[in-house]
Amino acid sequence: MSCTYTYPSTVKRVENGFWFTKVSNGVYVDLRTDPECSGRVQYNFVNNNCTLRITDLRESDSAVYKFRFITDQEGGKYVGSPGVTLSVTDLQVRVERSHVFPSELWAALKCHSSCPLPGHLHYVWYKNGRIIRGQTSSYYSDYFTPTDSFSCAVEGHENFRSPPLYPTRVPSVSVSPSAEIVEGSSVTLTCSSDANAAATYNWYKKNGNADRHPLSKDPQLVFSSIQSSDSGEYYCTAENELGRRTSEYISINVKCE
Repeated sequence: MSCTYTYPSTVKRVENGFWFTKVSNGVYVDLRTDPECSGRVQYNFVNNNCTLRITDLRESDSAVYKFRFITDQEGGKYVGSPGVTLSVTDLQVRVERSHVFPSELWAALKCHSSCPLPGHLHYVWYKNGRIIRGQTSSYYSDYFTPTDSFSCAVEGHENFRSPPLYPTRVPSVSVSPSAEIVEGSSVTLTCSSDANAAATYNWYKKNGNADRHPLSKDPQLVFSSIQSSDSGEYYCTAENELGRRTSEYISINVKCE
């Protein structure tokens, strides 16, 4: 952000100058001391230059930036108003509509920005990391397989593409503790799946009503005092807007004391 400043001719010396976005209990927080900006902020103070440079820009950097300087005169403290408004966009691929088929999924996608963007922009779409030729709209529709991923970028800014959107991968399951399970002990089953958008989870026990009604809708299924009747085979599902996948079975054998 380019910046210059002037001050009354009676001022002999500028003692301090800094940029801020926050005021805490009447104290102006220098960006260089703000933990959220630490190591990413540089000032260029030469003569009356007060240029600000921010590296590794993030969506959280969106704010109104103001420059403040303090002179050697009593009460000689000045703030540039109204400041500079910075809006940082973070692109995301969102699912507008979808339809599940037996072996694949059709979805209508939108390249969404968290900030208002000017009109008539061209977009670049990627499928499995490769550019999809001829697609310049913010909307795109296609068929997915369970291993596909899609991302997007604004044309001319391809180095800042969105995170990839993809269906849930086959979830993995684990048990803790992994040693012999004794009746009355605490046991936790954990389900995890790589997914974007984030997955929701359900736990089931093989056979019986548990096959139709989830035992837990959390990534973990916890037995605070496991019983021998809890022995059996368990599995979990992971689901997001682009599909549902089922884990392998994990076997639990509870021994009586």
